[in-house]
Amino acid sequence: MKILHVTAPAPVGGLERVVLGLVSGLQRAGHEPRVAAILDPGVTDHPLLRALETAGVPAHPIHVAGRQYAMERARIEEIGRAHGVEVMHTHGYHPDVIDGSVARRIGVPVVSTVHGFTGGGWRNRFYEWLQIRAYRRFDGVIAVSAPIVDRVTAGGVAPARVHHLPNAWVELPGVKVLDRTAARDALGVPRGGVRIGWVGRVSPEKGPDVMIEALAHLKRPHVQLSMVGDGPALKHVQAQAKQLGVDGQVTWHGLVADAGRLLAACDAVVLSSRTEGTPIILFEAIAARVPVVTTAVGGIPAVVSEREAVLIPPEDPAALARGIMRALDDRAGALARATAASERVAFKFAVGPWIERHVQLYAALGGKAR
Repeated sequence: MKILHVTAPAPVGGLERVVLGLVSGLQRAGHEPRVAAILDPGVTDHPLLRALETAGVPAHPIHVAGRQYAMERARIEEIGRAHGVEVMHTHGYHPDVIDGSVARRIGVPVVSTVHGFTGGGWRNRFYEWLQIRAYRRFDGVIAVSAPIVDRVTAGGVAPARVHHLPNAWVELPGVKVLDRTAARDALGVPRGGVRIGWVGRVSPEKGPDVMIEALAHLKRPHVQLSMVGDGPALKHVQAQAKQLGVDGQVTWHGLVADAGRLLAACDAVVLSSRTEGTPIILFEAIAARVPVVTTAVGGIPAVVSEREAVLIPPEDPAALARGIMRALDDRAGALARATAASERVAFKFAVGPWIERHVQLYAALGGKAR
């Protein structure tokens, strides 16, 4: 089956990791995926393009400036026709809203994966409204969590077109997970001492401010925090850390490629999110056998229960601090949960069934398996 995936990738992120895992898995299963990547002019060395090349998946960079949407759509149409594409699969706000109509031009079904909604101010809410309206014209909509199913159907998408399909854990070839010592060396942090990790886009939906406030509630100056990521809220949370007197406990790493391979550096990985889909960093922490402390939002409770992680409510820094203390103080319990999480993910979120469900959806919508 020939599937064209369309995305406007960030340098790193969960969406990009899902796209890479999905197309790699489709290729290993004998199908013919390819990726059209919408990029700014001059971007020639993008991490996703490099990873696709390593995986042997054809990639088509489309460089557009500003709002050159007609040219963008024309290029996607050209790729689709030239390669006999049978299904088009979009990922993310930009291709969902701007490029979905290309599939109708070339007479193939279009599917989108809804990776999550960020919420926030009126501008973001307006963009999300536009995105959900676009889904009404799609042949299939893949929601990675049950709350996303509810959100898109409440927005007017026909329930029969919405498919609940959580992300899976896909191990990528060539990505070596480092042990604790090597991971700390790679991060440039001391080999000794207690360290917790936070990885994500530094923006309100991920709750970086909640993480910093929880560190202040922790009242343990010896506990160090590695914040990995970048985003619009970075300066705000850096100022917050200074105001709360915990800036000396925080190492700001910025964007780190393949951050999941470094998680063994941490005594616990913390997710302080206000909203989530099915976060890939959660799978990466579980794969590294690192204890997880996380807010119970979005699709997270479908992946882990209290048996596999410490779950706390969102928007509660004090509760998050207590959860971190529990993971650090009861190491036997924390490691038992990490082991249980690894076993659950291997059983419930394996890549094989995940790929097969995508193939079944493509086929049901008109794709033809060879």
